[in-house]
Amino acid sequence: MSILVTGAAGFIGYHTVKRLCRDGLEVVGIDNLNDYYSVKLKLARLKQLSELHGFRFQTMDIADKPALMALFKEQVFTEVVHLAAQAGVRYSLDNPDVYAQSNLIGFLNVLEACRHYRPAHLIYASSSSVYGANSKLPFRVDDAVEHPVSLYAATKRANELFAHSYCHLYGLKASGLRFFTVYGPWGRPDMALFKFTEAILQGRPIDIYNHGQMARDFTYVDDIVESIVRLCPKPPVPDKEAEGVNRIFNIGRGMPVALLDFVDCLEAALGMVAQRNLLPMQAGDVIKTWADVSALADWVSFSPQVEVGAGVAQFVSWYRHFYQV
Repeated sequence: MSILVTGAAGFIGYHTVKRLCRDGLEVVGIDNLNDYYSVKLKLARLKQLSELHGFRFQTMDIADKPALMALFKEQVFTEVVHLAAQAGVRYSLDNPDVYAQSNLIGFLNVLEACRHYRPAHLIYASSSSVYGANSKLPFRVDDAVEHPVSLYAATKRANELFAHSYCHLYGLKASGLRFFTVYGPWGRPDMALFKFTEAILQGRPIDIYNHGQMARDFTYVDDIVESIVRLCPKPPVPDKEAEGVNRIFNIGRGMPVALLDFVDCLEAALGMVAQRNLLPMQAGDVIKTWADVSALADWVSFSPQVEVGAGVAQFVSWYRHFYQV
């Protein structure tokens, strides 16, 4: 028996696999290694993972239903940690088709595999973006989330609804995790911290939207992984034994940081001053995110802990080492 991690070559997937293997668990990882961002970075993550005892990797697209079903047939999974997805709010404005393929069809295939092969717990990645233009803060898991402002957010909300339906119909137990602005070593090149660091080191200006009047609940990747690891053996409890249940958790620091303060932390970690290019708000973006993590804390006795200054410093240390700058 083992744990399946989809999107294993991705940012959060890499850190999750590493932690599970170091905890002595058997892990199967799959990823389609697409070129949304540097495949070289994904392969570098996989090279690190290949050295871990108990890890087996297979190149696979979750949109390929026959391949996915064959994998579930040959291998018994106690838990499925589904992290594979087409990420990015802004990319979805110009490339909607890939979101439908990965985030809708791919997720449906994962649910179908779980329906037929019955892991004890399906954990899947949702996103804080589902809160859209909600103005009531902090965001609570029981808030209405029916007004997404990007296609990416709409697909993640659809995932939650798909999971709810499958749990109700087929008795699955699932936990949907609304991640809040994850950052840290081995992060994605399309995210602000990575782009800002690259630009500052190259002497280029950084683009700051809404003239800097934004805030994010930045969440360090180790805190995300700790939450996943604690949730794995604790599926939600249904009212009746034969029922399924889909429970949603926010995973965020619970402490929003102003974007300009975040840039200040990065400047301090780099020992350099950024050229700040202040721009208008972009379509699909939101002003502020802030997670209420009380449901997570109540269920697994944990809430994210890493302060943004310390987390940014860890990212900068990794970036300088990885890119030799």
